[in-house]
Amino acid sequence: MTVRTRIAPSPTGDPHVGTAYIALFNYCFTRQHGGAFVLRIEDTDQVRSSRHSEEMILEALRWTGLSWDEGPDVGGPHGPYRQSERSELYKKEVQTLLDAGHAFHCFCDKARLDALRAQQDADKAPRGYDGHCTHHSAEQVAAKLAAGEDYVIRMKVPREGDCVFTDRLRGEVRFPWAEVDMQVLMKSDGLPTYHLANVVDDHHMAITHVIRGEEWISSAPKHILLYEYFGWQAPELIHLPLLRNPDKSKLSKRKNPTSIMYYERIGVLPQVLLNYLGMMGWSMPDGREKFSLEEMVAHFDIDRVSLGGPVFDVTKLEWLNQQYIQQMEDEALSQAFAQWAIHNDYMMPIMQMLKPRAKKLSEFAPLAHHFFVDVPQLAPESFAYKKALEPDRLLEVLQFGLWRLEALRQWDAEGIERELKDTAARMEMKLGDFLKPFFVALSGSTVSTPLFESLAHIGPDLSRARLRHALSTLGGVSGKKSKKLKKAYDAMMRADVAQ
Repeated sequence: MTVRTRIAPSPTGDPHVGTAYIALFNYCFTRQHGGAFVLRIEDTDQVRSSRHSEEMILEALRWTGLSWDEGPDVGGPHGPYRQSERSELYKKEVQTLLDAGHAFHCFCDKARLDALRAQQDADKAPRGYDGHCTHHSAEQVAAKLAAGEDYVIRMKVPREGDCVFTDRLRGEVRFPWAEVDMQVLMKSDGLPTYHLANVVDDHHMAITHVIRGEEWISSAPKHILLYEYFGWQAPELIHLPLLRNPDKSKLSKRKNPTSIMYYERIGVLPQVLLNYLGMMGWSMPDGREKFSLEEMVAHFDIDRVSLGGPVFDVTKLEWLNQQYIQQMEDEALSQAFAQWAIHNDYMMPIMQMLKPRAKKLSEFAPLAHHFFVDVPQLAPESFAYKKALEPDRLLEVLQFGLWRLEALRQWDAEGIERELKDTAARMEMKLGDFLKPFFVALSGSTVSTPLFESLAHIGPDLSRARLRHALSTLGGVSGKKSKKLKKAYDAMMRADVAQ
């Protein structure tokens, strides 16, 4: 058997370090067994998916040093490798399930489903579909389809007994079927959900081992049942432990920067990031903490992965990065610095912003310092400029702006300008007064390079990290305060505003 594994990110946001972590363990397992590593793009969420996000994911994973044998950029015998380009296959396979009686048309509208969930919550019962449409006769279904009623296609799930399967790291796992929802397989727009596309693609791409995060373990019964319904051999399941914040909560951008490109932008070496991710739940047999990707592949053993939640500690990552820097030859370090900071792709936009502002070349460095740090040095006094905002209003401005930018899908100067200008209008503030705190958060000064272009160039995760740093510098936003601000923010966003 040829070992085949895959990584299947959704292009719906910044490339996440968790994606690199899962990709790394798939890569090492596959390379050790002489198999094939596949990259597949799961882009069936047409609202949130974007080709820009896909390009960022590919760029970020390439930067780390990982490579794949098949994928949307390199091709392969099992393509296409974007789910949005495999619609006909999903329609064919879901029809197979309908014909065999393993799936059914569900015509329940949003009002009925909302009422069902409300009743289940009131009864303190598990949420899930109640099987209402499984009782329709073939004639009733045909009549509803002929009348053009909206529908989704759901899978049938047994209501009695348990689903029992083996996870390589956890042994026997058991789920009562009564707790497994009758999952939607095909949405009303004709596109598959993750669960159908996942199983169909893994089968048709001959995936032998599914190595993914433990958040998907509760979905395993649905997938195993689909394999059974189709009559296909299921791959071996290996669920890795989730990355955690230092407080043991699930790694999230609210507490820790999570974008791969954030760590690239603050100057973490790519080999260090992979080295550190390799330490997440696994260790070299001799216990050393510094090792290369090639050394990890040579010594990797999936069965030695620990199930304890590995902590992604930025302080420890920076310590490891320092070890690499101190041990690098000067020439190699100079090249690494130039590749990080001085290459044309990064410098050209900065030059365009500096040209109108600098009289001498010696002014370039102080004018551009904020492009070469992670967060600027701030103190509460940094915001004590002329006509400064009152403390509560200042926190409100920065927090509302942060929420707007967190929701921004396409990170560019035009989008940033649109979001911040609209927020200023909704807050009934002069644009200049509204934007000054963002200049300070960005660069430590009210005078800087153009704000929107600078934020776009610095990138989404680092820009958001600077806004969170500014809020923290000002004393932070308590849980109670955050709820109050969120209520005011939601009300502001619902209100009409004159443009």
